[in-house]
Amino acid sequence: MTSLVQHITIDCADAYELAGFWAEVLGSSVSDEDEPGDPEALVESPRGTLLFVTVPESKRSKNRVHLDLRPDGRTRDEEVERLLAVGATPVGDHRKPNGRGWVTLADPEGNEFCVELSAPERAALTGARLPVTADDVTLAVRLAVDTLAKSPAEDWRVPAGGLTWDCWETVEHLSDDLFAYAVQLGPRRPPQDREVPYRYGSEREGGPGNSIFANPEAGVPGLLQTLEASGALLTAMVRTASPDVRSHHVSGLSDPEGFAAMGIVETLVHTHDVATGLSSSWTPPQDLCDRVLARLFPDAPGDEDRWTVLLWSTGRADLPGRARVTSWEWHGAPL
Repeated sequence: MTSLVQHITIDCADAYELAGFWAEVLGSSVSDEDEPGDPEALVESPRGTLLFVTVPESKRSKNRVHLDLRPDGRTRDEEVERLLAVGATPVGDHRKPNGRGWVTLADPEGNEFCVELSAPERAALTGARLPVTADDVTLAVRLAVDTLAKSPAEDWRVPAGGLTWDCWETVEHLSDDLFAYAVQLGPRRPPQDREVPYRYGSEREGGPGNSIFANPEAGVPGLLQTLEASGALLTAMVRTASPDVRSHHVSGLSDPEGFAAMGIVETLVHTHDVATGLSSSWTPPQDLCDRVLARLFPDAPGDEDRWTVLLWSTGRADLPGRARVTSWEWHGAPL
């Protein structure tokens, strides 16, 4: 048995005030249970949990432990400017002419922390592939749910794009995919030759074979809630499973990153199918498409519009100068 880090605790003069600064840093908020003047304040986010505790003594020397931040959606230099604007102060500039290096800042109470290169910047310098992460699963599912929730369509029993399933069935199928990928990572000894043996079936001839079905009485909000819940299960399993885990998939033994990427592709393209059926607009982030293409379709064309390339790779769109894909399979095994 081992221990897990529950949260990182920071002593300070005003717990609630300092928690507010770090909530801005992490794009989160101070816990609803905390108020100004409380001796403790908690900031939770998918990227880490910080607990601030008010103590009588002041900070007298350099931190023996500090946080290293990696920007998400900004460059290192853009993030430094943002943090300076919300109350950080400069301590040391360790940026190098070749683009590497970091910047050391201090929070409003003088606690030092560093801002490093973003993942895309680091990949550009090293030529490495950007990994697909649990946060990417969360992002894909939340964007899909938010987009579909805005659809004014009342009839979700219309065909989903070019599929033989209707829009309701397609979202159920997507929820089932995310659930199935999550549970493959769950057993202490993940199966190497089969899926985890949940019972599944179809509600009609020609419909998707699922283990997960939404209660029709819950309506579209309930249907989307099953999608969000299944996505959260996959996020949790990808985040906590060892990178060395291997489990069965029909395209070959895969690892947590592979199941994350497969779940994201299912989410992106099936949301496209449903959005098409409901006459809604859906365009996911280019960088997210690029990461899953690099993981699952390493031989995909390098065209600039990565979303169109992903749709082409899954047989859903044309790509200039290339034949339409009529049969496809991703590379699920670790690269």
